[in-house]
Amino acid sequence: MTPHSSRSAGQTETGSAEALLRRPREPRPVYRIRDDDEAVDIAHRLAERFRTGASERDRQRRLPFEEIETYTESGLGAITVPKAYGGTGAGYETLARVFEILCAADPSLGQIPQNQFGVLALVADIGTEAQKARVYADVLAGHRIGNAGPERKTKLVTISTTRLEATSRGLRLTGERFYSTGALFAHYIPTRAVDDEGRAVQVWARSGQPGVTIIDDWAAFGQRTTASGTVVFHQVAIEPELVFPVHAFKDKPGLAGPVSQLIQAAIDAGIARAAFEDALGFVRERARPWVDSGLSQATDDPTILHSVGALATDLHAAQEILYEAGRTIDAIAAAPVTAESSARASVAVAEAKILTTEIALEASERLFDLAGSAATRAAHNLDRHWRNARVHTLHDPVRWKIHLIGNYALNGILPNRHQWN
Repeated sequence: MTPHSSRSAGQTETGSAEALLRRPREPRPVYRIRDDDEAVDIAHRLAERFRTGASERDRQRRLPFEEIETYTESGLGAITVPKAYGGTGAGYETLARVFEILCAADPSLGQIPQNQFGVLALVADIGTEAQKARVYADVLAGHRIGNAGPERKTKLVTISTTRLEATSRGLRLTGERFYSTGALFAHYIPTRAVDDEGRAVQVWARSGQPGVTIIDDWAAFGQRTTASGTVVFHQVAIEPELVFPVHAFKDKPGLAGPVSQLIQAAIDAGIARAAFEDALGFVRERARPWVDSGLSQATDDPTILHSVGALATDLHAAQEILYEAGRTIDAIAAAPVTAESSARASVAVAEAKILTTEIALEASERLFDLAGSAATRAAHNLDRHWRNARVHTLHDPVRWKIHLIGNYALNGILPNRHQWN
């Protein structure tokens, strides 16, 4: 089997052609970002570049290979590598801000690196010293980490038919996964498997090695260029050093779950920000006042001013709770993580995820009410904001975030520890 298999029937010609022709560039050392402030500054500069062409990439499903290389070169993908290992050691509040900034420019492009940071948090939680040194050095050397997500053909997301077997030839990985955001652009593809003892492990395969097939069959109506499709593993050779015991989550409190969820919330905040800013621009430049208003311009319409004020308030509230969640994780990470502190991180991030989900959906819907029927023209492609919000906010159900918070506040029940909490 060879990497980068053919497309499914639901794909565009542009997306499939790129997937067949492109491979991740060979890694090379990335720029070493000095501190948190520089990381945010670089994110702003990249966002300006990525905003150009974002609408057309969505419209044509043109995968952002060059943009991802630019992102990697910038050093942003390595900002959470600890200073002790040569990295920036940036805080999680900074990480949330970086993702929000990038996703306000292009949320599909901004989502692609998400799993790298979730995986790095997992390495920090349960990796051995040798594993940490190896992974951090590889990230600083320009390796990108993708993901091969849950299986599609099982009744529960927690059920895995993907197997890591010890054979006479060494460890071998076999299985089929989906929701593999970033895999098409990655050098390493981590995935969940079950070992010979029936334990859950995370296993890293190299994207170009024999037995790895990446199928560009992501065909959702939103987040269209994340290439979050299928990865197939067939007797793939795995290095023992690249096997991580995720079953340890049960007994060892950590922050990988809250960090992963913080990034999801930041992506939604970016989508909301983009929709809000486009709504303001359209009202200022194109919208006409309603015939009964007696006004000469839409920007003086009191009903529009009321809606804009409400959206601005909700957006700023969601942003601040997001940043506060990042600060909470930073404070917890500064000391040994306990079951209680891990739970506090999960609750803080759940609060942010609720608010960012709500404002992403509201802002992307309200845009059309404020801007009027002209905003629905396909040439403007403003529906991409709602499509992106609707698809990405389904990453994990907000109703269960509300349940998590209520159960913690009322009954003192600590959230289950996994990547969705």
